[in-house]
Amino acid sequence: MARVHALFLLHLLSYFLVASALASFPPTCERIECPSYDVLDQGNGFEVRRYNSTVWVSAGPIEDISLVNATRTAFFLLFDYIQGDNAYGQTIEMTGPVITQVAPSDGPFCASSFIVSFYVPKKFQTDPPPAEGLSIQKWGPTYAAVRQFSGFVSDDTIGQEAASLYESLQGSSWASAVDGQKTDPTTEYIVAQYNSPFEFSHRVNEIWMLFYEQESFEM
Repeated sequence: MARVHALFLLHLLSYFLVASALASFPPTCERIECPSYDVLDQGNGFEVRRYNSTVWVSAGPIEDISLVNATRTAFFLLFDYIQGDNAYGQTIEMTGPVITQVAPSDGPFCASSFIVSFYVPKKFQTDPPPAEGLSIQKWGPTYAAVRQFSGFVSDDTIGQEAASLYESLQGSSWASAVDGQKTDPTTEYIVAQYNSPFEFSHRVNEIWMLFYEQESFEM
């Protein structure tokens, strides 16, 4: 009887581990194109990914005290871009996620700097349409420590989510990589949003902290 009980618990644990791994993949990416990545490691409250080369179209930097307001302002510029307001008059399908690179201010009442980007679909990456007031970012293979959270992104809680990711990395082999090898020293972290503002359930958001590849990772 004890053996049967132990096997049941093992099966139950395996189920939850598999379900957890499946839940980590943003469901929106089953409907729209998202950048591909490999999962290198998973820990308590974080995941480490290696993204393949990606291309982004970006608006900003935007100076604002509110990430939500800055993202909304840039979103409409980028949405016009994919609707054909670009040098080629090319319409482009919506992709995910919408990312906001955050360079926090030095104080609670000072403006932070935000760059908001749409992922460029693979078929346009060799020659992404240029547009006035927007820029193209081309990333090589990129490493990211990632934390997922649900609900709507809020100015009141986004700093806490970033701090939670940073804290969860402490004591892991990835902490020194994130601390010492950021790909962009002007960006503290990135907020990735996968859902339309009209979706109210099953929302998936992420905090990314990017870093360079180390010569050898201690797993």
